[in-house]
Parts: sequence; C-alpha cells; structure tokens
Amino acid sequence: MMQIGSTLPALNLNQFQTRRSSFKYQMSPLNPALKKLPSSSSTSQTRVHLANLDKLLNKQPQNPDQINPPPMENKGKNILEGLNLARLWPEVKAAEEMSPRHLNRLKRLLSKTEEYSPRNNLGSRWRDYHGRNDWVGLLDPLDENLRREVVRYGEFIQAAYHSFHSNPAMPTDEAPMPSYVALPDRSYRVTKSLYATSSVGLPKWVDEVAPDLGWMTQRSSWVGYVSVCEDKREIQRMGRRDITIALRGTATCLEWVENVRAQLTQMPGEDQDQDPKAKVECGFLSLYKTRGAHVPSLAESVVEEVRRLMELYKGETLSITVTGHSLGAALALLVADELSTCAPDMPPVAVFSFGGPRVGNRGFTDRINKKNVKVLRIVNSQDVITKVPGVFLDGFDDKLRNKNKVVGGVLDMLDENMPLAYSHVGTELKVDTKMSPYLKPNADMACCHDLEAYLHLVDGFLASNCPFRSNAKRSLVRLLQDQRSNVKQLYTSKAKSLSLNLERQGLPLPSCLPSPS
Repeated sequence: MMQIGSTLPALNLNQFQTRRSSFKYQMSPLNPALKKLPSSSSTSQTRVHLANLDKLLNKQPQNPDQINPPPMENKGKNILEGLNLARLWPEVKAAEEMSPRHLNRLKRLLSKTEEYSPRNNLGSRWRDYHGRNDWVGLLDPLDENLRREVVRYGEFIQAAYHSFHSNPAMPTDEAPMPSYVALPDRSYRVTKSLYATSSVGLPKWVDEVAPDLGWMTQRSSWVGYVSVCEDKREIQRMGRRDITIALRGTATCLEWVENVRAQLTQMPGEDQDQDPKAKVECGFLSLYKTRGAHVPSLAESVVEEVRRLMELYKGETLSITVTGHSLGAALALLVADELSTCAPDMPPVAVFSFGGPRVGNRGFTDRINKKNVKVLRIVNSQDVITKVPGVFLDGFDDKLRNKNKVVGGVLDMLDENMPLAYSHVGTELKVDTKMSPYLKPNADMACCHDLEAYLHLVDGFLASNCPFRSNAKRSLVRLLQDQRSNVKQLYTSKAKSLSLNLERQGLPLPSCLPSPS
C-alpha cells in the first residue's frame, strides 16, 4: 500500500496557521443531534483530528489480502498479444522516419549534395546481377547490389536526356558533331553518338502553320550514346569491362508519329527465315533501321561501335548492357537482339529497361529468349505506357495457354494473324507509385512514366509486401523539380520552409555515383 508522509508541507502549514483563527465548527443541518462546540475549542479539536489522521495513514494493514483484493485477470492481455506489436513496430518506425517532422532527414533528401556510400564488390557474382539466371532470387526482396546497378543504369539514361535537351537541333547540310555527355560515372567514357531517323515526314503545311517548331520536326535526332568503362578499379569491382548503350525516350514530333504506328511487321535480315513468326512494331523498327541524310542508322552505328570495342579489348572479360526509357526501352530490345549475333564469341548481353512499351509478338519474345538476351523490365504498375500496344492483358494469355492446350492453340493462331497481338519480353521488376510516402497516390500519367519517379521508386523498393525503404538515400530535389504538382503538399511546404531553391537548373553531377543502398 502506498505510504503517505506524516508531515504536511511547510507552505500548507503557514497557510493553515494564518487562517486557523477563522475556522468555526458548524453543525450539519442533516444531523441535528450533534451539539455545537464552543468556538474557543476549534483549534484543539483540529489538532486531535490531524493526529488521528496521521496515525491512520502510518498504520500498516494486518491482513493485506483483506484490504488488497486479488487482481482481476487481465482480459486484454490476449488482445495485446494478438496485435503482435513486435511485427508491427518496423512498419510504424518506417512510417515515423518518413514523417516530415524529421526535418534533418528531409533537409538531407532535399539537398543537392548526394550522399555517398562505398560500392560493393560484385566480383565473381557479376553474371548473376547481369541476368545469367534471369535475376531469380534477387528481385523480391530486391538485392541491394542489384538495386544499385538498376539505379546506376537509369542515371546513364538521364545523362542522355540532359545531353539531348541541352542541344537538340541537328544541322541540315552536314554531319553533326559528337554531342557532349556529362556521364554520372566518370569511370566511363563516351565513345560514340547514336542517332535515330524517322522514315516518315510531316506535311509541308506544318512548317507554314507552325514555323517555330524547329528541331521538333527534324527527321534525325540524337538518341543516345555508347560508353565503356576505363577505370581499372571499377573494372575490378564489377568483375569485367562493361560496354553500355544508353537510349533516351520520345522527344520529337516524328518520334511520336512512329510510336503510334502500331501494326506488326516482320523483322528484316538474315534471321528472317529462321524466325518467320517474329514481328515487331513498325514505328520502332523504322527508327532503328532508317538512315538519315548525314547520319547512319541506329542499327549500323551501334553494331559498328561494339565490334570496334570488342576488337580493342580483345581477350578481356566484357559485358554489353543496353538501357533505355520509354521509346529508348523499345529500341534497346532491337539493339540487343542484333548485337547478340553480330559477331562470334559475343559477350553476355543484358537489357535494363524503364517504362518500356511492348515491342513485338510472341515470336519476337521467343527469338530473344533463344539468343539468350537477358531483359529486366522495371515497370510502374500505374504506368499506362507499359500496357501498350496490344490487346491482351499482362500475363492473362500465358495463364490461358498453361491451363488449356486447346485455348493455347487458339491464342497461337491469334498471335500469328492479329495485327496487335503483342507480348512483353523478359523478367519484370514491378514498383508502385502508391508505395512512395512522398508522391500522391493519384499521381498523373506523366509522373507515373517519369524516369526520375522510376528511380525514386526503385531506390525505396524493398519487397512487394514491405513499405517504402526508410533509409532511401536518393535526393528529392530532381523529383520536386520535375513533378512538384504530384509531390504531397506536406513535403513541398517543408521544402519552402527550408528555403530551398527548387527552380529548374542543372544539377551538379558527383564524381562518383552515390549508392542507393
């Protein structure tokens, strides 16, 4: 039983002594049998009462069981155990760390200074991260080394976008000069500029109606580059010398025109007789195979450059990585398909695509698989571009084929005869805009397809059944610049309160790519 001190505070005693003369005993009207005591004895009576109260409080109970009844059974115990707070705590902790109340963390994420952490040595496992086993066991949960590789190749595409928009115009009377590319990783060196040319042209009246379109109407445009790793330490870390081809997405009017030419056409070349069923979208093939007035086709440029680099570094362990976003993801598949057989003893070829559309039919998918080209498609489940062109839902036709042979035969017949019987290629890594604590769950179509949003989602992805990674390190500055209207108001207001300049401007590229792990 709780013990109470036997003395009153000094302050209360002073107040009591000051007011004791005014104390008067009053008889309760509810008990008239009591006699009224004279007022002169009020002080002595008060002292007696205080002494008795002091004895009562200090007296220990003789039978504690009679005074303190046995505690009632805690009926809520099973309920608390059922909540399994130990399991919920990591998610609660992650949500708390994502809260904008953590201003220091938010300020770091909104700063232009990239956070660097050492890169892990891939060593003998580089073939696994390059897709030797189709990334089995590395995607869900996402391996931290693979996350870093995916984000790293995404940065190569961003460099292609930045280089194109810094100088998009092409000369009309002579061959263009090689474009400068500020690579995010200085261990690589750009060796070749790549161009894509449309086989269609805009009507002449377009120039009369809108003469200020300029480069938007040009047939040939700079679309990407070839680079090779030349740093000895990086080569040792990766376990091989990597040749990377990076391709940007749609930018010009004629590229948009080619995107909507969705009819399937048979692939040309020596492999046509071996794969008569392989077909790809007409517009993508046009941009890949068409020569420009002063530039070679994309197919010619990339094959020629890769052959040259293979001869230059003959005898070394090489890998070829093709990466692209949107239209660049579609062209990356065509590039990888041709590179896989362009020379004897080809090194492993892998594709890392972001937000890519369907490119060909099931025959084209089988062709890619036969050539042992490994494809990792990073897909946002809310990105509509990844669901076009085509008439079948993702994976729905595969389930029907496996369930019933008769239905599978009908679907095969439709694949051969329907003009929009498209099929995806490769292994899928699916992310979701709704998993980000920073983006609005109803983000618009542009945000769901944006490359920076893709890299933000990959950086925070742990597993399909886990919340956004609480220790994600990718800066939010570029995301706020490109998709400010789709970022939650909590974070845009905090950015303003931190007095950060979020106006569009060139971000300084670090000398070494920061680790997203």
